Amino acid sequence: MTAIEATYPRVAQPQRMTLRLIGSAFVAFGVFLSGFVIDEPAPYELWMAGLIGLWFMLGLRISRSVAPLLALLLTFNIGGMLSLTQMKDLATAPMYIAVSTFLALTAVFYAAIIEDSHKRLPLIFNAWTFAAVATSALGILGYFHAFPGAEIFTLYDRAKGAFQDPNVFGPFLVPPSLYLVHGVLAGDLKKSPLKAAALLVLALGIFLSFSRAAWGLFALGVVLLIFIMLLKERSGAFRLRVLVLSLAAIIMLIASLLVALQIPKVAELFSARAQLVQQYDGEHLGRFERHRIGFTMMMERPLGIGPLVFGTMFPEDEHNIWLKSLTSYGWLGFVSYVGMLLWTLALGFRNLLLDRPWQPFLMIAWISVLGHATIGNVIDIDHWRHVYLLLGTVWGCAALEVRHKRERRLRGAA
Repeated sequence: MTAIEATYPRVAQPQRMTLRLIGSAFVAFGVFLSGFVIDEPAPYELWMAGLIGLWFMLGLRISRSVAPLLALLLTFNIGGMLSLTQMKDLATAPMYIAVSTFLALTAVFYAAIIEDSHKRLPLIFNAWTFAAVATSALGILGYFHAFPGAEIFTLYDRAKGAFQDPNVFGPFLVPPSLYLVHGVLAGDLKKSPLKAAALLVLALGIFLSFSRAAWGLFALGVVLLIFIMLLKERSGAFRLRVLVLSLAAIIMLIASLLVALQIPKVAELFSARAQLVQQYDGEHLGRFERHRIGFTMMMERPLGIGPLVFGTMFPEDEHNIWLKSLTSYGWLGFVSYVGMLLWTLALGFRNLLLDRPWQPFLMIAWISVLGHATIGNVIDIDHWRHVYLLLGTVWGCAALEVRHKRERRLRGAA
């Protein structure tokens, strides 16, 4: 037996393979559930809690490549636990930190199962796309009151699908949209019409969420995706195909937008939401003034003030992930979170243009993490389930690259 075969046996026990296939299917179902979060804890949490335990009982391990992600996220949540000591009335704060800790574990879990097999990446992103199309369709039907009781899928005349908030619903749809855009530009042309139709549903859902963060995230994501694809592929024919199809997609989206704006209700809300600075942003104790006051206050509170406390002191919550990290997780949490994001972006950037089977998924996840870090300046993203899936994807792909290089060295030695 060679050194490679001893380290990476090719033949697994049939029973173990069956369990792994069932486990992978359960992972896909868990990802699908992430599109339906009406309340906390959601069915997603309950399902994933059992699934994570099952996978680790079956032998899933956290490698040295993934361990830093676990350490940083646990440190982040230890900061949250310390912030609880600053609260007079704990109320729901312990549950908030419990959910944060659990979501951190899901990121590590996703990284570990992706490192275990890169073939789970299409399964994960396909399940995410199905969930996104389903919840987007609910949001669209709710917005147009397509059936009695459909308004449950809207909030303040904005589509929210099966989410609590349009501002979470919209960004949730963006990574699957990028996955579909990539499929149209680089995949089989015969499947492009179906992918384009699904993309149209997601784009309309993003638009009807009337979330400026989602709009910006979608635009930034598509531009970066096309740019990186053109940068990676040196073939003139492929570049021409990308440019032509991109132009066709842009024309289709603009035409769809113009059609939607013919509806007075849509046009009126779009006109109001399209303003860069809303009244609640610039007014007294508005978003931007709260940010200034909050950052100043946190310079004197190294342990923070506790989860959900900021919203009781001011008209609204922080709406800024950096301020949120300081108030709810203290200085320790802030440093851990910033360090984790920077490390994640550096890992992804280093492997972004390599020719690997997992490169498209890494590219989409990296762009989405960068985009979410950007919109984090105006919104809290610490409890967004899909953000932890994106983090796990980037770290899992980075771990795959480490294993790939190790296997190549072993082949050379053999």
